[in-house]
Formats: sequence, structure tokens, C-alpha cells
Amino acid sequence: MVIENQIKASVTKAIKELYGADIAPESVQLQLTRKDMKGDYTIVVFPLMKVSKKNPVETGNELGQFLQSDCSDIAGFEVIKGFLNVQLSDAYWLGELNKESGNQAIGMIEAKSDSPLVMIEYSSPNTNKPLHLGHIRNNLLGYSLSRIVTANGNRVVKTNIVNDRGIHICKSMLAWKKWGEGQTPESTGKKGDHLVGDYYVKFDQEFKKEQAELMANGSTKEDAEANSALMKEAREMLLKWEAQDPEVYALWKQMNNWVYKGFDITYKTMGVDFDKIYYESDTYKVGRDMVIEGLNKEVFYRQEDNSVWADLQKDGLDEKLLLRSDGTSVYMTQDIGTAKLRYDDYDIDKMVYVVGNEQNYHFKVLAILLDRLGLNWGKDLVHFSYGMVELPEGKMKSREGTVVDADDLMQAMVDTARDMSKELGKLEGYSEEDAEKVYKTIALGALKYFILKVDPRKNMTFDPKESIDFNGNTGPFIQYTYARIQSIGRKANEKGFTSPDKVELSVELSAKEVQLQKMISNFSAVVKEAGNVYSPAVIANYVYDLAKEFNQFYHDSPIVVEEDTAKRDMRLLLCRNVAAVIKNGMWMLGIDVPERM
Repeated sequence: MVIENQIKASVTKAIKELYGADIAPESVQLQLTRKDMKGDYTIVVFPLMKVSKKNPVETGNELGQFLQSDCSDIAGFEVIKGFLNVQLSDAYWLGELNKESGNQAIGMIEAKSDSPLVMIEYSSPNTNKPLHLGHIRNNLLGYSLSRIVTANGNRVVKTNIVNDRGIHICKSMLAWKKWGEGQTPESTGKKGDHLVGDYYVKFDQEFKKEQAELMANGSTKEDAEANSALMKEAREMLLKWEAQDPEVYALWKQMNNWVYKGFDITYKTMGVDFDKIYYESDTYKVGRDMVIEGLNKEVFYRQEDNSVWADLQKDGLDEKLLLRSDGTSVYMTQDIGTAKLRYDDYDIDKMVYVVGNEQNYHFKVLAILLDRLGLNWGKDLVHFSYGMVELPEGKMKSREGTVVDADDLMQAMVDTARDMSKELGKLEGYSEEDAEKVYKTIALGALKYFILKVDPRKNMTFDPKESIDFNGNTGPFIQYTYARIQSIGRKANEKGFTSPDKVELSVELSAKEVQLQKMISNFSAVVKEAGNVYSPAVIANYVYDLAKEFNQFYHDSPIVVEEDTAKRDMRLLLCRNVAAVIKNGMWMLGIDVPERM
């Protein structure tokens, strides 16, 4: 903010005139004053005692008096121990209120044609199962991050890598071939991703049965796994796929197409999308060629069983498999190829991978390998690492069919939103169609906000009932606050009042009004911080604090019925600007806000 630079410049001037010393403005420690103390900005006095040669209280008082006379926006000050709290004038905050008037893009920077291009990868589903709760967190984090990075003035490409090949895909294919009896999404009435996921679970069930039989006949668990006829068939199918066996390849295409149609429905319901989708079935070939090239240049080495490895011991890591002994690729090979294709397709300035923290080691290795292969952008990749999400009941397992399906969860959220809204009488008078739209908006807002408000680095437990409460730190509470502000505007219009574009600078502000404007003015800094640390939680918790602050102001201050015209105009404009910030903040989280609720 400009005022922060002005205060720092004034402190620098004071040090020169009062104590004959020169200091750099950036060395002045300035921070927002704590909410439980009087003032707007706090200057840390302790470091300045070296030049004042006086105690902190005396130094603070001398600086405060100088600043108040030097800077017209400073109305008063208070010294508490080694901290100088300065209070800005009401006229300053009213001027800031006027500056934001009519600005629907408060806190956001518009990208230019030469702005940095950031690619953000998220979702990364496998085509052997539907999306589940873990995927929801990934998609919501990635999509929100794309909007936060956009709001910071960057060009953004949203990308997805679909893991459509490998042994796990062959497990679903083999199970369908053995026990599917020709079932299709049309014949079963199931979404394609759900149908294919059923056969992934079926494979695991039959595999465990086979293991149990072998162990009952005296085999160890390890031998039972090694001698599994079912697993051998799956591996043979993978080899046939890599050789593009017509029958296997046709089955692979058919089942993947079922899954893609299912994914599209889930993504649309979730409200996320992509600018470019890559497929592992394409990228692994590029990665394999790059690994062979690295082998020829002695960047990698081949073991006696014909497998190809990278030795990372000099980097404090271990050895990493890149090609199996039968020549098939691993995830790392695919990621090498995908990275190369992306940088060929786009002139990327920054690559961000949104992937869970169980892959921290993987991305350390990927950065090193890309760098060794001569791709100097490799070491600059960003792994946006996030924690796992669980339900109150505990962890989920795809193979055992105990995951929480994304489609089922989102529908359950809509049902809960409908029940709670009806119970509270929130949407009385709405048509059934309009009410359903609002139920969905509330439900997805609740889901998204509950997940995004948590520090992404932490593991979390998602509680559907808690997330949809209309009170507390929830999406519906913030949505309701926005709808309340819109209602205030409609009531003002009905009385013939309109929110002005500018207000008088002579209006006296309450502490709540100053606090609201202070939070609005700080929104740009919050957006910048969220972009710097890659954290939607920074935005989420800021918007909640703003909504909470507004509701306190709303209960304490008459708005439409305020008889003082200048004060009423100021409050109407303040409401309008708060609504714009809430809407922009929620947009960055991928959450819609209803006009009525």
C-alpha cells in the first residue's frame, strides 16, 4: 500500500532530522496493528534505539510527534513499550473507500501479453476408477490456485495428465474381460468411470482369493504374490498393450472412453476445467526416448537384468528405476516425457504440480533428472504438496472399494443443503427450479470452502455436516453474508437510495467502519501472499474474517434507515465494496455467491 511507503519514508526523515542518522526505508519494521490495540500501523521502535540513544518509550514518542506533524494522514499515535502505534485519519480511510468505488476487480491484477506464463497441473486421475474425495481436494486446490495465480497478474494454463496406461489399468480391463459379461454403461445404467472402478475392485477381490488359496496350500505370502496367475495375466496384458495388440488396444480404448465421459460429468458438477489435457499413453514414449538418450550419454546406467536406473546418491538420495527389465515404463518416465512435451507446447515460466505429499520424494527426483538431461527449467519446478483428506470414519482404499465417491459426495451435499435450507426457511417463495440452483450453489460452496480453508500442507478430516452449517467458519455463512449485502442494496433502491460513487471526507467513522475499510485495503496484500505461498487457505480465512467483521458492523449500525444522509451513503458504499471483495475472494476459491439466499 502507498501509505506504508509514506510512513516508512516519514520515519526515515525523522531519524535524519531528530538523530542525524541515515537509514534505508526498507529497514523500518512496519506491520498492521493488532486488533486488540488502538491504531492502524505499528512501528517497531527497538531497532531504532541504536541511533536515538534513548529508551523505547522516549524514542517512540519523539517519532510519533514527528510523524503526526509530517504526514497529514496520521491523526494520532500511542507508544506501548517498544512499539509505536499510529492511527490514520478518517479522511484517509474515506479516501481509500472512494478509490475502490465501482472497482469490481478489487485486489486483482490484470495479466498482460508479456506477463509470466504459469502452468498448473492438477487432477491426474487414473482411468481404472472414478474420482473420489482425495481427488476432490486435489482438483479444488489446483483450480483455486490457478485463479489466485491469475489474480496476481499471471497468464495461466490449467493442465491435467491422465494416467491411462499401466498395470492398474490392465487390472480393470482383465477383470472386465473375465467377469464382465459384456456389461456397458448403457446396459447397467452406471457412469462409465463407476463401472470400470467396479472391475478394479473385482480384480483385487479375486487376487486376494487366489492368494488365500495358495497360502492355504503352504505358500508364503511373498510366494503367493509372485506365483499369482491373475497378476501374471495382467502383466502379459500390459506387454500386449505396449506392443499395440489389436484386441487389447481396442478394449483399452473402449473402457477409457467410458471413463472419460464419466470424468467430464464429475468435473462439470465440481466446477473445474482444463486448458490442456495430456495422456500418459502419449507422454511415456517421449519419456522412454529421453531415458534411452540419457543412457547413451551415460547419465543413466543399465543393470544386468536390462532395467535402466539413475544413481542419485551424490544428491543424497538413492537409485531410481526408470525402465523395467522388460522395457516398460514407470511413472517417473512418464513425468519426464510430459514435462518435455509441455515445455515444447508452451513457453512456460513456471511449472506447478499439485500432487499429494506422498509424492514429495518423486518430485525431488524429477527435478534432478530433468536437470541432468539438460532441461535447465527442471530444477525450478514447484511441487505444490498437500496433505491427505479423510472422513471422520478414517482412511479410504480404492482397491477395497471403501473410497468416498466424488459424485455421491457432491449429491449428498446438495441433499443436505436442501434439507437444512427448508428447515431454516431460507428459500421460501422461490420456484422449485431456482431453489435447486441455490441448493447446489450452497452445497458446492460448503464443500469447497471447508476443504480450501485448511492449510493445504496439513492432513484434514472432511465433515459434511459441519461444512454446511450456516454459522461459523463455513462457505454458506460467507455466501449468506454476500446475499445479505445484496438485500441491503435492494432495500435501499426500493426507498430511492442508491450507493454513491464517492462520499464526503468529513464523515466520522466508527471503529467497525475503519476496520472494514482497513481489511478491504489489505485485500491486495492478502492475494499477493496467497500467490507467494501457494495457499488458497490464506484467501479463505481472510474472506471469513471479512464476512464476520461485516456482520458485526451490520448488527451495530443502521444502514438503509440511517437518517444522516452522508453517513448512510458512506455505509452503502462500504457495503458495496465489501460485497465486491467477498465475491472476488470466493471466485479465487472457485465458489459462486448467490444474489439471494
